[in-house]
Amino acid sequence: MAKTAERIRITLDSGVSAEAQAPVIVSASRSTDIPAFYADWFFERLKRGYSAWTNPFNGVTSYVSYTNTRFIVFWSKNPQPLLEHLDYLTEQNIGCYIQYTLNDYETEGLEKGVPPLSQRIETFKMLVDKLGKGRIIWRFDPMILTDRISIDDLLAKVKNIGDQLKDYTEKLVFSFADIASYRKVKSNLEKNGINYIEWDEATMNEFASKLSEMNRKRGWNFKLATCGEKINIEQYGIEHNRCVDDDLMIRFAYQDKVLMNFLKVDITHRQTATPSIFEEFEAQPAITSDAIMLTPELYAVKKKNNKDKGQRQFCGCIASKDIGQYNTCPHLCEYCYANTSKDIAVANWKRHKSNPNGDKIIG
Repeated sequence: MAKTAERIRITLDSGVSAEAQAPVIVSASRSTDIPAFYADWFFERLKRGYSAWTNPFNGVTSYVSYTNTRFIVFWSKNPQPLLEHLDYLTEQNIGCYIQYTLNDYETEGLEKGVPPLSQRIETFKMLVDKLGKGRIIWRFDPMILTDRISIDDLLAKVKNIGDQLKDYTEKLVFSFADIASYRKVKSNLEKNGINYIEWDEATMNEFASKLSEMNRKRGWNFKLATCGEKINIEQYGIEHNRCVDDDLMIRFAYQDKVLMNFLKVDITHRQTATPSIFEEFEAQPAITSDAIMLTPELYAVKKKNNKDKGQRQFCGCIASKDIGQYNTCPHLCEYCYANTSKDIAVANWKRHKSNPNGDKIIG
């Protein structure tokens, strides 16, 4: 597994000294919706310098220091609470972007805990106005087939949202609900009476073809990408995504020398004899075909593959430290993979509210 953080000594709220991971890149979070429900907690812990994290596999609690943090990837279905906190990240020179899951399962009631679709779209636009286009990535995730949702129904939902986001995002990321592979998802759907239909190669290709055609005909020109999918549908212009993406970090934070050194990135001018914007960079590499253009004169050249080998086989994410905890999201989506049960998630949410600034997400 790629090294994500050095280990340092920190002082806990209690005054006790402890060892902590000190990641440069933080994921907040694949395990729960921190922006929607725990934004105040997260930024309070960021200011205090650390939080506690419980390993979901062995139950062991460890500590995460934010001393070295240079970039945060947020994941959310309702990141509206982030708006009041984003200036703090700017003040601390911490970069960010948001993976915004904006689905439409209102009619079917699959996401009863999220705000109305119109409100979520408005939040998307406000975040773009605040952070800039490109920093808010639209996810329709997962794409679910049921006895009430056909491929054409999904495409109609995508069309409705896509038309409203045309000038506000550059990318649409999606995944096909792989229900059989996730016991919690299968169990939750069955308990909630959802008659799901598994995707197969034929239906995936049909959806991909029609989505690609829609993207072109409606003039969206979104980059289309799948998250963690084995199937190759590049013939439709759909690539495999990196959700924790060093290319995006380079694009948005290339002037952060510490982050670029961590990612093993050289910043070079078009003319390789021209000095780097970082004086410490001695030799400027040649500009290759996979170099990232930052400005008409500046390029970024990656010297290593930062892929996180600890993730799923078809996940393209680079190494980061996720600080969330399962069984804590009160969105209570019917298909949830992160909650064992709604009751446990609600109980943990109540524990959090009884001690909202504790070092653990559940108080």
